[in-house]
Amino acid sequence: MDKAQILVASNRGPVSFSVNADGSLDYRRGGGGLVSGLSSVAAETDTLWVCAALSDADRRAAAGAPDARLDKGGFDLGGMRVRMLDIPPDVFTSAYTSVANSTLWFVQHLLYDTPNKPAFGAEFRAQWADYRAYNAAFAEALLTGAADNARVAVQDYHLALVPRILRGRRPDLRIAHFSHTPWAPPEYFRLLPTDIGRELLEGMLGADHLGFLSRRWADAFLRCCETFLRSDVDWAKRTVEYGGRVIHVGVHPLGADADGLRERAAAPDVADRRTALRERVGDTLLVVRVDRTELSKNIVRGLEAYRELLATRPEWRGRVTHLAFAYPSRGDVPEYREYTEAVRRVAKEINDEFGTAEWTPLILEVNDDYPRSLAAYQLADVLLVNPIRDGMNLVAKEGPVLSHDGCALVLSTEAGAADELGADALLVNPYDVSETAEALHTGLAMSAAERRSRCDRLVESATAMPPQRWFAEQLRAIA
Repeated sequence: MDKAQILVASNRGPVSFSVNADGSLDYRRGGGGLVSGLSSVAAETDTLWVCAALSDADRRAAAGAPDARLDKGGFDLGGMRVRMLDIPPDVFTSAYTSVANSTLWFVQHLLYDTPNKPAFGAEFRAQWADYRAYNAAFAEALLTGAADNARVAVQDYHLALVPRILRGRRPDLRIAHFSHTPWAPPEYFRLLPTDIGRELLEGMLGADHLGFLSRRWADAFLRCCETFLRSDVDWAKRTVEYGGRVIHVGVHPLGADADGLRERAAAPDVADRRTALRERVGDTLLVVRVDRTELSKNIVRGLEAYRELLATRPEWRGRVTHLAFAYPSRGDVPEYREYTEAVRRVAKEINDEFGTAEWTPLILEVNDDYPRSLAAYQLADVLLVNPIRDGMNLVAKEGPVLSHDGCALVLSTEAGAADELGADALLVNPYDVSETAEALHTGLAMSAAERRSRCDRLVESATAMPPQRWFAEQLRAIA
């Protein structure tokens, strides 16, 4: 019997390339739930992953491989077959930076400063045409050689139009689309031009099954279908009837990969970082945050909450250190560059205001150091996760898994993870700096026994849907 064929499409693939000093290509496997999930099924299936080249090194690797098939280009991808598309740079920039990251991301995360943005004119229409072309290129790559009744798993807002394109060309395909972001309610989704909002919804409804990380995001999508497409929604069955078809909408909350995390965290480089961190902070309690410098992550308000904690609870001065580790993100978007500078500025103000010769209240690092983040999780007494809005937020799940002595979790109600972790976290309104400061105090003052018991329950919830099971569940939905 032939192995079942599975096609996966995502903007970012399972491997990224760099150029060594001698000019040769180097590469590394990516992380994240999708890579973990797909790796687990690759051996039992005929799997092809279609992704985009994101750098000049990626483009060089794709150009040097037959049909842009990296697995045929001499790269060991652990049994995965990968086709990396070299999208024309101008098309990619419009589709990825201008539409996906600067428009769709802002809509789904409710991030617009509406008195000033957005403004959808002729320039945006041209960018949207490139977004269409980008989606069409992915669809074409998926269709090339797709077997009868193949299963296709399309990922995220970058590729919202792909399901409808595939459906029009190959009705036999079984198609799923998964949204890793929140979904905006109709009241905010209507910021998009009417025709483009419809095109997005219709594009996704080309699938047989649509997946979301939280019931809240799935419900918002269903409401948008009712509002803008006048679709019949069966709320009991969670289906949408559109174009003579019935599309199922499911909730698949991605969990932490506990075994993989613990194995990586046991490595010597993590132990070295842990020792170095403890030497820097002494015997103070630790408030930890690990984020990308992304507008939705709400880092500045988190820092302001820590400032208010030190101002209103002077007993914590000299007894607590805030480790804020922020990975640079989306430097090609002006708003992100400005936000990163705001993070640096507030951090400096806090240290200038409260620091002493013996105590540095806040340690901010804006660089990518994964082993250091894992070490910080192990040491955290309080983990702060306060996004304005987040599809899931795996930091909230990974931190408790790695905690050595049990950590208290201060968690935004607007993270998808709050659905599962809310009972044992300290939930906060992400806009309420004072409430967040009080939650930090509660977490720091909590007894070690309560922190440990809460953390144990958090781990149980956080690992209920590991990546392998999460991905397999979506495949079963289109079996």
